[in-house]
Amino acid sequence: MITRMSSLFLRTLREDPADAEVPSHKLLVRAGYVRRVAPGGYSWLPLGMRVLRNIERIVREEMDAIGAQEIQFPALLPREPYEITGRWTEYGQSLFRLKDRKGVDYLLGPTHEELFTLVVKGEYSSYKDYPVTLYQIQTKYRDEARPRAGILRCREFVMKDSYSFDLDDDGQARSYQAHRDAYVRIFDRLGVEYVIVKATSGAMGGSASEEFLAVAPTGEDTFVRSTESGYAANVEAVATPAPAEQPVDGRPEAQVHHTPNTPTIESLVAFLNERAGLGRAFTAADTLKNVLLKIRQPGEDKWELLAIGVPGDREVDQKRLEAALEPAEVAMLDEADFAANPFLVKGYIGPNALLTNGVRYLVDPRVVRGSAWVTGADKADHHVVDLLCGRDFTPDGTIDVAEVRAGDPSPDGRGTLIAARGIEIGHVFQLGRKYSDAFSLDALGPDSKPIRITMGSYGIGVSRLVAVIAEQHHDEHGLVWPRAVAPADVHLVIAGKDDAIRAGGEKLAADLADAGVRILLDDRGVSPGVKFADAELIGVPTIVVVGRGLAGGVVEVKDRLSGDRRDVGVDQAVEHLVTLTKGGNPRGN
Repeated sequence: MITRMSSLFLRTLREDPADAEVPSHKLLVRAGYVRRVAPGGYSWLPLGMRVLRNIERIVREEMDAIGAQEIQFPALLPREPYEITGRWTEYGQSLFRLKDRKGVDYLLGPTHEELFTLVVKGEYSSYKDYPVTLYQIQTKYRDEARPRAGILRCREFVMKDSYSFDLDDDGQARSYQAHRDAYVRIFDRLGVEYVIVKATSGAMGGSASEEFLAVAPTGEDTFVRSTESGYAANVEAVATPAPAEQPVDGRPEAQVHHTPNTPTIESLVAFLNERAGLGRAFTAADTLKNVLLKIRQPGEDKWELLAIGVPGDREVDQKRLEAALEPAEVAMLDEADFAANPFLVKGYIGPNALLTNGVRYLVDPRVVRGSAWVTGADKADHHVVDLLCGRDFTPDGTIDVAEVRAGDPSPDGRGTLIAARGIEIGHVFQLGRKYSDAFSLDALGPDSKPIRITMGSYGIGVSRLVAVIAEQHHDEHGLVWPRAVAPADVHLVIAGKDDAIRAGGEKLAADLADAGVRILLDDRGVSPGVKFADAELIGVPTIVVVGRGLAGGVVEVKDRLSGDRRDVGVDQAVEHLVTLTKGGNPRGN
């Protein structure tokens, strides 16, 4: 197949778009793959569609290989199924809700667990029908509060979601592993550098959960890995190891000290070490910082106060906090909240006033029985020293929301943690029976008794992968697509106006096309410099220049993946390029 740039719907840009922050956004717009329509909404132009379809093809091949069957649901969905599972309210403001002309509620589908469950319930009734795995590749909609980074974080995006239905947990575990293995093959074929990490399930529900994260410094997700084991996790899923409990008998009594002008951890530690005269050194890790929040459950109007105690050398991680409290809405207290609760003395809040006034108080896992803390004394300019957990206060429970830092001990007890950034490209969940319980999805067993079906859910961000691959595969000149997803196999540049050069380029393009090579032919009447710049910007992995060397019987072949540049005889060019473009491409894609 030959695509002529003289007629291709394409306009490259020399300047980065004003709103672009990350390399993929800049390059995909400049190279003419996508165009912004609205915040979080992009049009796919011809070259972008080719890359997108190549990714879809690989995903389909691997899904089909594990026996999954493709179906398609509408994006416009009725409210009722989502009401049954509670997600009509749990999704909060992320859900696009709308009414038809009769006032009936609908939503634009963010994900389709409910519909998959219902379609299987409607079609299957016997244990003989199972197991089954269904999938779709379809556009999803989520009202992102802050769409950014081009197609990395959109309000409308293409996703592959699949669902397994099994009779028992062992079957579900096999389906989960089959999907996990398929994802490994998919991302390997796409040329993505990724890690598999433990994750949280969020609004999807379920138990076991793992994310596939593409390694990228521009990623919004932070993950950690152990220095001495295979442990890896999204920071939202890291479980902080709790220290051993300590005895409380015979320990120093808690004492309140006047600590003027110490509303921050830094000022408190400085005062304790310089002016308190306590005879020992203190660090921020010896202090207990109490953070006040308010939370509201989906569908409710009333806010509930919540206090969280974390070691003073840590901040509360917003993502970990939201994951721990999901689906509740979370907000910090404002001045009106403090005015309405005068027992909350800003900068000097301690556990006792919280517990006395009925404020739910959750603490970091490091706050164990017998641990001693310096914390607020519920009085301006006063702190209490040696306040013992389990003797002087008893929290209502634990919550693991403090920031995770490089150097922290690994939760598996082997080594310490190192941190990196990534972009979520896939997620696999063992859903269990959350949705089959909601819709009474049963199969009649061999003993004529109902068997409740167990499910798995598996997603891949198909359109996001276009940007992810661009993030990982580019240089200072432009995109450098892996061969499996590139919009063409060879970008053939006719670098000259001479009739012989043009004829030679046309003949080579035709011969390559006959050999099954996909050709992007730059036959435009522009300068060679413009053509060369566009070729490197567009990112087809092999560039062939038919120019002055043709008179000597050679063409120039540049491999953008390796940087190798060489002259190849015209008579050997087809064989050389077929070998180059097909030899390293899995399954002959």
